[in-house]
Amino acid sequence: MRLLPWGRGQADEAALEERISALQAALDSCKGVAQRWSEFRRTVTAAIAALALAVGFVLGVYWEPLARSATDLAAAVGLAAPDVDAAEAAYREGDFASALRLARPRAEQGDARAQSLLGLIYLRGREVAQDDTEAVKWFRLAADQGDASARFNLGVMFEEGRGLPQDPAEAARWYRLAAEQGNALAQYNLGLWYSQGGGSQDNVSAHMWLNLAAARFPPADSRNRNAAVRSRDAVAERMTAEQLAEAQRRARAWQPK
Repeated sequence: MRLLPWGRGQADEAALEERISALQAALDSCKGVAQRWSEFRRTVTAAIAALALAVGFVLGVYWEPLARSATDLAAAVGLAAPDVDAAEAAYREGDFASALRLARPRAEQGDARAQSLLGLIYLRGREVAQDDTEAVKWFRLAADQGDASARFNLGVMFEEGRGLPQDPAEAARWYRLAAEQGNALAQYNLGLWYSQGGGSQDNVSAHMWLNLAAARFPPADSRNRNAAVRSRDAVAERMTAEQLAEAQRRARAWQPK
């Protein structure tokens, strides 16, 4: 099995700009209000900084000064900007230096999403020396907090023996935790694990997880969706009608945890 692509959805530029305008108007209306509204002004100002930062990533224009001014504005009012969202956006855009700069402080503060992203940065050697051991460290910290992406990636590290001893059973355990949360990549790998005789071959479980993965991969991810469909159909050829019905029943009854 191989590590499959990672990514999250993108922000909508127009909606963000509209929200920034609304927040700025709300802030202006607070001028001259009594002291009891001071906290509201601080919150609105921080929200403007956060949204301005997000718009900077969407626009891709004058990103560096906009990102810094937004972060500085948030710091001035004593509230944090959404550095993890910004770090993930930067990573998707290939701005790995900014992704690292934004993610590391939050990861060191214990943010699971930032830890998961930092693990990916070390795994792929983006703006840092490639380091499987360091990647495992951050994936494990995030996985222990329940981050599904980190759990999937930690499973890959165990399966391939990267940064730690190879352990297929431990890989499957992490795949299962992520799969139960609805991570399609983990569902796919867990389905393959069952179909290929991990522990003992279980075609019903294999078909169930591959079927779920095929349904959960977005249409834009046709490569992974098609791979899941092909693997599911290959498993179905080895199953009886009763086994196939049971696998489909389990898939219909499944709910993310």
